[in-house]
Amino acid sequence: MKVNTKRRKKARKGFRQIYGENELADKMFHVIQTGKQGIDAVILELGKMVAEAIMDIEREEASGPDYHPLYPDTYKWAYQQGSIYLGDQKIHVRHPRLRGLQGEIKMETYETLKKPGAFSEELLRKALRGVSMRKYEETVTEAAKAFGVSPSSLSRHIIKATAAQLREFNERDLSDFNVFAVFIDTIHRAGEAFMVALGIDREGYKRVLGFWQGATENHVICEELFADMERRGLVIGRKIIWVTDGGKGVIKVLKDRFGKKLVHQRCTIHKDRNIQTHLAKRYRKEAHRRFRTALEQTKYEDARQMLLEFEKWLRKINISAAESLLEAVSEILTLHRIKVPPLLRKTLHSTNPIESMFSTVRYCEGNLKRIHNSAMSQRWLAAVLLHCEKGFRRVKGYEDITTVIENIDNELQDKLTMQEAA
Repeated sequence: MKVNTKRRKKARKGFRQIYGENELADKMFHVIQTGKQGIDAVILELGKMVAEAIMDIEREEASGPDYHPLYPDTYKWAYQQGSIYLGDQKIHVRHPRLRGLQGEIKMETYETLKKPGAFSEELLRKALRGVSMRKYEETVTEAAKAFGVSPSSLSRHIIKATAAQLREFNERDLSDFNVFAVFIDTIHRAGEAFMVALGIDREGYKRVLGFWQGATENHVICEELFADMERRGLVIGRKIIWVTDGGKGVIKVLKDRFGKKLVHQRCTIHKDRNIQTHLAKRYRKEAHRRFRTALEQTKYEDARQMLLEFEKWLRKINISAAESLLEAVSEILTLHRIKVPPLLRKTLHSTNPIESMFSTVRYCEGNLKRIHNSAMSQRWLAAVLLHCEKGFRRVKGYEDITTVIENIDNELQDKLTMQEAA
């Protein structure tokens, strides 16, 4: 007989011993009628039984079995009604008591199980995974004797958990983050603009560096975001690759800070879309092909030459499209100019990494029916961004980051030499 079959038979026998044949049949009928809710109720009851059994075992380990005490000054002291948390639900239990010469002895198992901190964290994780708060109450059954899970109670727990996440996000130190590249983009939520910075360090690991709220995307918000990151210890130097979608406010701040020494990569996907919006549909497929072919070139000179030829082709069709390409040629080819290898260039050529994070933000916040104020908006954004970080992976091609930094340093030295010669 297979091991799994033996375990299932043993489990069935255990259920019959716990409930008895008649009550077990009632439980099965309840599960058939209510589906998942019935299963949840049974699981919660079993969890309660396990928790009470563990507390009894702890007391017996400390005092000894009935009529055979281990120590004359340590003895059992009846039971008392209390409550513990099982997962994310609070339930009533009868917990055993233990006394000694100095008074009551605390039961470590009971003290651990009744801590409420895990409730908020687990509930927040469920919310971020897309569980509707209004449907959560449906999982609570009378048989489980759970309480404290009304929508208002849930809201209080969620507020507490997200407030803690926002505080952690706003106060965490960035001085240990040796930044290599920064993506800056804006997500719009409830009529407000939130400018977010996502960084990659010199080991290839990503981290959300900060966000700042404003009415629109402009250079003032960007300046405030930079000031906040620097306040928390981030060293913003000239050897950083800045990746943006071409927003004028962000570019203005970057140029004011770094001038001609700015290493700025324009998002190629945004520029491709911008060019195509100027064109009639019959030209868009060919325009996309020419643009992507140019960017796939390894050498800077080859890519630039193909983009200039593409610009001439565009000018015959639509002057506005040609001008849109021409004004960004140098920034589109920044990665080619500093000789970023193709594998690492796939990560840095667009704002896709931060856009992907924004899609997770929108998904996790899908159950928010209404954002009441700025505090709520910031709490949720901080919580979701920290949630996103748990899924971050090391960027592909990270082995070449050191070489790219050396290339940037050499380029800056060449510019300095040319300025001195002039």
